[in-house]
Amino acid sequence: MSKTKKNYILNQEKRKLLLQKIPALQKQNVLLEQSLREQQTQSAASSEELFLELLEVGDALETLLEYLESNSEPSSELLRRLPRNIGAVHRKLLNVLKKRQVSPIELEETQPDFNLCRVVDREIRTDVPEKTITKIVRRGFRLGGETLRPVEVITSKLE
Repeated sequence: MSKTKKNYILNQEKRKLLLQKIPALQKQNVLLEQSLREQQTQSAASSEELFLELLEVGDALETLLEYLESNSEPSSELLRRLPRNIGAVHRKLLNVLKKRQVSPIELEETQPDFNLCRVVDREIRTDVPEKTITKIVRRGFRLGGETLRPVEVITSKLE
């Protein structure tokens, strides 16, 4: 292969046009870099806010666990309030997710929609039609309009 050197010749008009476009391209480059920095700063702030909210949920759970560990025989009052306390922590977590457009999937049908569900087991049942959802094992979630995690279900089967 021979190495050939190519010479490009620009006429005055094309040269002038290129020289006019260079400052505009440089300005556009600076604006893009500035926009990228702003997006990175915003993303970092959003991540920090998420982590702080999750730490609050973790703190609530840790306080509850520490109390249960230090009191081998919790009072009947604590045991009575325990579901409410755990429910409050759960609601806090769901609110953190909701702020980030993560929402629980609510199933309206008794038959699994495989875009939203994953069948993890089947059980013999004669009281319902085959392939009917008999139990939700794990809740599913959406992120925006996309399935983030499908609902895990158990369905019926005939013998």
